[in-house]
Amino acid sequence: MNAPFPTCLFAALLATAAGTPARADDAAPAPVPEHGVIGVDEAKLTPGYWIARLADPDRVVLDRAAIAADNARLRALDPSMHDLRALPARLDRSLVAGWIEDLSGDVEETLYAVDGKAVAATQREEWLANRAVDAIPERADARYGLVVARADLRRFPTTTRVFSEPGDTDIDRFQESALFPGTPVVIAHASRDGRWWFVVSPLYAAWIERRFVAEGTADEVFAYAERKPYRIVTGATVTTVATPEQPAVSRLQLDMSTRVPVLADWPAGRPVNGEHPYSSHVIQLPLRRDDGSLAFTPALLQKRMDTNSDYLPLTRANLLRQAFKFLGERYGWGHSYDARDCSGFVSDVYRSMGVQMPRNTRDQSLSAGLRHTAFGDADDHDARVAAARALEVGDLVYIPGHVMMAIGDVDGEPYVIHDTTGLSYRRQDGSMARVLLNAVSVSPLLPLQFNDKDYYVDRMTSIVRIRPDATKDATNRP
Repeated sequence: MNAPFPTCLFAALLATAAGTPARADDAAPAPVPEHGVIGVDEAKLTPGYWIARLADPDRVVLDRAAIAADNARLRALDPSMHDLRALPARLDRSLVAGWIEDLSGDVEETLYAVDGKAVAATQREEWLANRAVDAIPERADARYGLVVARADLRRFPTTTRVFSEPGDTDIDRFQESALFPGTPVVIAHASRDGRWWFVVSPLYAAWIERRFVAEGTADEVFAYAERKPYRIVTGATVTTVATPEQPAVSRLQLDMSTRVPVLADWPAGRPVNGEHPYSSHVIQLPLRRDDGSLAFTPALLQKRMDTNSDYLPLTRANLLRQAFKFLGERYGWGHSYDARDCSGFVSDVYRSMGVQMPRNTRDQSLSAGLRHTAFGDADDHDARVAAARALEVGDLVYIPGHVMMAIGDVDGEPYVIHDTTGLSYRRQDGSMARVLLNAVSVSPLLPLQFNDKDYYVDRMTSIVRIRPDATKDATNRP
């Protein structure tokens, strides 16, 4: 059901192929500034630069009703998405075991610890045993909860970080994703040590530390997720007001697209956790009692914080504004470092406008619930370059393990913003330049090399365009 781990790899991390370079595009080579990122000057690092190049940038390209219809279509057609209300009230062993085995069936690859030493076979056996698959009952009532703080989703029930190569400690192979406060989950199973729950969220099924989930009834959980009025976090991240009276919701990180209910009937002069609320929104957040049960508490979210009373309109200008709020944020594989990776980045941008997307690049690039222009062996270099030049703002471009968002063009040369560990391109003398980025970055698309032989466009698998007339703009091809 889920990918083995979130896929978002920089091309230079892949094995480079021997052979002659792919032929260059006909355009003149882009200039290389002192910082080394080809074709990018200071002006291009602002959303205003790209918005100013658009005609009618604030026109709504997909209205709320159309977005809702597309979201429903995605939930119906994409198995990586989970409609929690549609899950059975009693979970069969085969269903729960299938979720767990799909995610963490075995540890076949060689893995390394933080100290660079290979992980011992006995450690692997402990991780497998802690899943307690043999303890899954034949049938059990589904349990429900709300996430109370941003929390990691893990491939195995362990906080141990593991890596594919000694010394490469950025990409933890057990890190799957993260869940934000207020996310509803179905609690499907507990680890043998009792510290972890296997949960199913709307976007992912994986292991989470149980201390981050408060258990309640289905009615409580779904009512909270649907409560109105609410605020949508439209900044990259915001935090609640500090409060020693209620430490669990003090300076709590809320990421872009998070929805929090507003307590509109809170008395205007009544303090919240020792502070007058007139300069803040009084919001409601889930709280975990000492016994693990669900409670709710008021908290303050300053009015100056970047939030909105509803999802933003889906416009090209808003796509640019939202994407650039992450510019320079550290790359975080599987949402590590309290940040996000390439697929998480584009998902959070679109979700701030109410558009749902699968979690991983693989699922996004193949999802039957999204409309694609697909590319295969029959598409030559020229056809791919033509498709790249026809990109529109907000289009999502997929290569194996990576996704980029189109932000416009300069003299016909398409540019993208993407969360990436780095990029490669050929200098005018033919040598390869490799630039470490580890951040949300802006770059032109056409010069980027997937490896020593191919450009990114030569490895393009699909383009997703979210538009009301997407079936006309993007035709699915075998």
